[in-house]
Amino acid sequence: MTADPNQRILELVARTAATVPAYRAFLDEHGIDAEKITDTAAFQQLPLTTKANYHQRYPLPQRCRGGDLSNCDLIAVSSGSTGTPTFWPRAAADEAASVRRFEQVLVDGFGAAQARTLAVVCFPLGTWVGGLYTLSCLRALAGDLPLTIVAPGNNKAEILRVIPELGGHVDQVVLLGYPPFLKDVIDTGLRAGIEWSRYAVKLVLAGEVISEQWRDLMARRAGLDPVRDVAALYGTADGGVLGNETPLSVRIRRLLGEHPAGVELFGTRRLPTLLQYDPADRYFESVDGTLAFTADSGVPLIRYHIADDGGVVSHADMLAFCAAHGLDLGTDTGPELPFVYVFGRTLHAVSVFGANVFPETVTIGLEQPEVSEWVTGKFVLEVWENADHDRMLRVTVELVPDAANTPERTRCVAASIRDELLRRNSEYAHYVPPERQLPHVELRPTGDPDYFPFGVKHRYTR
Repeated sequence: MTADPNQRILELVARTAATVPAYRAFLDEHGIDAEKITDTAAFQQLPLTTKANYHQRYPLPQRCRGGDLSNCDLIAVSSGSTGTPTFWPRAAADEAASVRRFEQVLVDGFGAAQARTLAVVCFPLGTWVGGLYTLSCLRALAGDLPLTIVAPGNNKAEILRVIPELGGHVDQVVLLGYPPFLKDVIDTGLRAGIEWSRYAVKLVLAGEVISEQWRDLMARRAGLDPVRDVAALYGTADGGVLGNETPLSVRIRRLLGEHPAGVELFGTRRLPTLLQYDPADRYFESVDGTLAFTADSGVPLIRYHIADDGGVVSHADMLAFCAAHGLDLGTDTGPELPFVYVFGRTLHAVSVFGANVFPETVTIGLEQPEVSEWVTGKFVLEVWENADHDRMLRVTVELVPDAANTPERTRCVAASIRDELLRRNSEYAHYVPPERQLPHVELRPTGDPDYFPFGVKHRYTR
């Protein structure tokens, strides 16, 4: 981390205004002289950029350095979870910051400098950012580490074929992918007789908030340490990897998950992903409870409003907060990087009787021992109306392969989801009439084409 990340951000603003035609035009439209952006206060007066007011208004080359798309050598496509997919060019040099985040996870967290490591890329491969971006960053690290990479993508059969073949030749196996897919890989492997503990499995996650119950469930099934062996990344197509979980951030999150201080810090009983980031690479701000960041890339992003709900906390403030509330963090309080917490976007919630229902709460209901053995963890939330137009929460849930769809299991899933909503979501408990609190649940087979099609990124709401 540089000694003065603020100065580095100011230099990025000046360079972007000078070399990126779209941003120069954007500032001109707002009557801003880039040469006057010389301190943090002036920087914070710059208008936020968004997909609507910037990326969708200016041609793609004009948003690149020099106004030339050919200065970038690879283009990724966003998932389109909020609408039409967006194209994000980048050059190899733009990945350096993301490579450092992977290095922090693999080397500092998993000891990959000393342990022979097989990294299995389980993100989908193609124009989407996850698979190829991860593969590129890992290859940049492989020259300096005893690291071997295999990239089966989200082909579960291929993943389960290569791990027994290759896992015995290394000290640890790291699976990188979306949480529900990795859970499916672990569960399918168990049914096929794979003893995951033989491979010293580690997990690198991205794409959604997980619960600590999910982390503990994977720890039991894969024989891993939930604090040191599971790390989430905060990654986007537009900015690459913005931050990552560390053992310190995971310990804090686990403590706050069962402590009243969590509400004081986060403003809600919902438990966000808690990560650390390097402000010299990715400069975060909290704007009315949502996140904006500044980062250099093929399309430089200045005060880009990513619209994820969340906030930032300095390293010193976080340690002081934990100490004031009697949370014992032990002696390992590094790295000395600030924290960002991320709930995700409120548009991924559904509203029932005015109560927002968030996917992560439903996830906890599906992770309870009485139901977790025969559901994959994938589901779709909808607000449903019956023939009398009574509104209620509808949850369509995916069964594991060959699991029977029975009325008793449907009732059990509905009760488990309701119990977690009542326990963790005060809006749901108070806004939804008691006779409507039990969700309407439908169980569907693995890979159901209407709700759980293979080969595409899963969406939890409709």
